[in-house]
Amino acid sequence: MPCEMRGNGIGKTFMITLDAYRAQWLGNIRGDLLAGLVVALALIPEAIAFSIIAGVDPKVGLYASFSIAVITAITGGRPGMISAATAATAVLMVTLVKEHGLQYLLAATVLAGLLQIAAGVLKLGFVMRYVSKSVMTGFVNALALLIFMAQLPELDPRAVTGLTYVLVAAGLAIIYLFPLLTKAIPSPLVTIIVLTALTVALGLDVRTVGDMGALPDTLPVFLIPDIPLTFETLAIIFPYSVAVAIVGLLESLMTQNIVDDMTDTKSNRNQECVGQGLANTATGFIGGMAGCAMIGQSIINVKSGGRGRLSCFVAGVFLLILVVGLGDMVSIIPMPALVAIMIMVSIGTFSWSSIRNLAVHPRSSSIVMIATVVTVVYTHNLAIGVLVGVLLSGIFFAGKIAQLFRVTSDIGNDGRVRTYRVEGQLFYGSVEDFMAAFDFREAPERVVIDVSRAHIWDISSVQALDMAILKFRRDGAEVEIVGMNEATETLVDRLAIHDKQGAVDKLMSH
Repeated sequence: MPCEMRGNGIGKTFMITLDAYRAQWLGNIRGDLLAGLVVALALIPEAIAFSIIAGVDPKVGLYASFSIAVITAITGGRPGMISAATAATAVLMVTLVKEHGLQYLLAATVLAGLLQIAAGVLKLGFVMRYVSKSVMTGFVNALALLIFMAQLPELDPRAVTGLTYVLVAAGLAIIYLFPLLTKAIPSPLVTIIVLTALTVALGLDVRTVGDMGALPDTLPVFLIPDIPLTFETLAIIFPYSVAVAIVGLLESLMTQNIVDDMTDTKSNRNQECVGQGLANTATGFIGGMAGCAMIGQSIINVKSGGRGRLSCFVAGVFLLILVVGLGDMVSIIPMPALVAIMIMVSIGTFSWSSIRNLAVHPRSSSIVMIATVVTVVYTHNLAIGVLVGVLLSGIFFAGKIAQLFRVTSDIGNDGRVRTYRVEGQLFYGSVEDFMAAFDFREAPERVVIDVSRAHIWDISSVQALDMAILKFRRDGAEVEIVGMNEATETLVDRLAIHDKQGAVDKLMSH
């Protein structure tokens, strides 16, 4: 993807030119058109199923998928990536819909979009580099489990007949066996066609999409969510909006990384944050639920030849045309067909290799992954699970770095000068070992602390250095610090107090 790169490190941005943007639309017209059509067909059952997960009418997910796909195609930072209504955001809205209704979901969607726009403007896309692979794997596995758990009400033996299980099993068989014959037609679409035909032809008594709510028969229109504009309303929707914004960006940026790797191109994370935010904000005003990038559909798009923005745009527009024009046919789709598709999505989403890797990966990585999964499944909140995983990753990383720290010492032949040599990273996790390495009872005439092989990182380590120096000076020893690198010297000069008047009192006051 041709672009101009400016800056470095965290501040790196990609300033795309008009010619490059045009190429992202027109550089692969045939491939993008065909891929977009395939994706649109596959989006219909998933959008309906995600609506049902959230507890709203199918039209809410269908309008959302159309809107999000079209807007992210225009404003997003990753050409060739598919965004629409997703299970990741749908599962977060279940409680809100049950307790307060659809209008609050729409308002939460608008607010989530605004938060995502703010994240992009503040250039928070770089945060993804601090989410470890173990957390990402736990995130994906937890998402898969939540998708599967969301299907259990449709498999409750107290609410459905045995015929439902037969149709679900038949649907799964079609999904996994039909690709052995041909991959030209998506197997989930074949599943819908076959099971719908059987249900209608044989008059089978099973729940259908029409039983879940009305499908759209008109184009979406602009509307303002019908909620009171009060702080009480804000208090209700804000937690959901924050969760949706974070989870949506996490899944979108992870999907963006996958598409980057598959296409061997680079894209703009911050622009993707803004694009997702604009899409969700607009979607809330046309009666749609929040969404984000879709890992499975994006992979389907790329493998079908989609590379540019046109593929996502076509998928959204064609989806709306199919639903509005063929709504009566969509309403007779049996629910077991959608349940089978969602089970397939959950199975395909789960990282099965992560189970095998539990025996070979470092224990800390496995603990992070499992903790992320357990937290998400327990709380039904992907954001909390990711937060727990990131915190555990940080703790384990700090522990590993602290183990690479050591202090050695020797004393001169005359017994008057003791030299301490510090090696490794001196930070809050290693200050205890740092202080334990000094013998303050020895009281030599002169103490040299050599930090030429060390780096001082934070205020905790500066305070530990202050304490060591002041304790030696208290017993009459002369103390000298040698070997500080430029960054360490700058930090020590700014924060250290061992050479200032009243240093002992100041240090004790902390």
